[in-house]
Amino acid sequence: MSHSLRLAASAVAILCSSLAQAGNLTIESWRVDDKGLWEEVLLPAFAKAHPGINVKFSPTAPPEYNSALNARLTAGTAGDLITCRPFDVSLDLFKRGQLDALNGTPGLKNFPESAQVAWQTDDGKSTYCVPMASVIHGFFYNKKVFAELGLKAPETEADFYGVMDKIKAAGKVAPLALGTADQWETNQIVFTSIGANHWKGEEGRKALIAGKAKFTDPAFVSTWEAMAKWAPYLPKGYQAQTYGDSQNLFGTGRAAIYPAGSWDISYFEQNSKVEFGAFKPPVQKAGDPCYISDHTDIAMGVNSKSPNKADAKVFLDWLSSKEFADLYTNKVTGFFSLSSHKIDVKNPVAKEMISWRNQCKSTIRLNAQIMSRGTPSMENELWNVSSQVINLKMAPKDAAAQIQTGFAKWYTPAK
Repeated sequence: MSHSLRLAASAVAILCSSLAQAGNLTIESWRVDDKGLWEEVLLPAFAKAHPGINVKFSPTAPPEYNSALNARLTAGTAGDLITCRPFDVSLDLFKRGQLDALNGTPGLKNFPESAQVAWQTDDGKSTYCVPMASVIHGFFYNKKVFAELGLKAPETEADFYGVMDKIKAAGKVAPLALGTADQWETNQIVFTSIGANHWKGEEGRKALIAGKAKFTDPAFVSTWEAMAKWAPYLPKGYQAQTYGDSQNLFGTGRAAIYPAGSWDISYFEQNSKVEFGAFKPPVQKAGDPCYISDHTDIAMGVNSKSPNKADAKVFLDWLSSKEFADLYTNKVTGFFSLSSHKIDVKNPVAKEMISWRNQCKSTIRLNAQIMSRGTPSMENELWNVSSQVINLKMAPKDAAAQIQTGFAKWYTPAK
């Protein structure tokens, strides 16, 4: 009798545990800055449409996110929904069986193929995260300085240098707010942004992966040549200038142009009184088609061990909706929905930047897919050589040769 009672008690405990889990979801994320947004705006909007599903947003600080998430996934204690970084970090989770394949998920029809590639297997056959947002690269400019000098946003590289010549001649502010101390900006904001117009965006990126192009080809060398021309327009001591220093320089009105990622919009609106606009990376010459770095940044997938997959997929369907696209784009200024939904963007600078999608072809950061997997790390190498080119310590052709040589050491198609 006691044995039967124990079995009954165990069954009740299991049932209660299952019921306790039903309708409850936890989101893993590194976006700690978005906690208030999720709790006050996004999740209430979801709850209004789906009152039976309770969702908790549980972020981890960005530097610890990857390791902490891995530990929780291994231990079986991770949340139901996993916020996905682009390419290899999330691909590794999928390969380890920690993220579910989402092939056939209805909401994916709302995203173009280019938006899904950051969360697909190399062969494109499996998608494991629903795309959420991208960031766009370009330039911010001080409207007051431009008005005083009678300048307009440049469209070609010749226009760009002409504008900076006039700003430099006026002698009141630095033409360009950029430093090379932190290095990463010279690749992730500059090289990958202005270079897209040189190597024709996806055409050039995919050619490198296929082994049909090399970094020593003119399209890539000419990008570093363009960057070397920036040196005379940079602030004195720019070699010791950090990303934060550059933000301060532009934000206090002491520089006229700032090579930017769209995420910087909210920073300047909160920390600066400078009225600024944005212009896209100039094309090489008038009439050339334009390309923008519209980099896939954030997505969401389902923990393969989640006990609430049905509810998790309901949430992913909502992430694919126009309602979410509109809320996220307008509340997380500078992060743009990757969906095909038409969105009325309220912020004027963000509205300008997202309009470039209708004028230019989108691409992603050059080395984001496949090319940074080996040793030496192409990401770190690009930081270094691009900084040295701007510092006038390395010739553009030597930067190209170093990257190509490092790539060919481990990637067979590049040999």
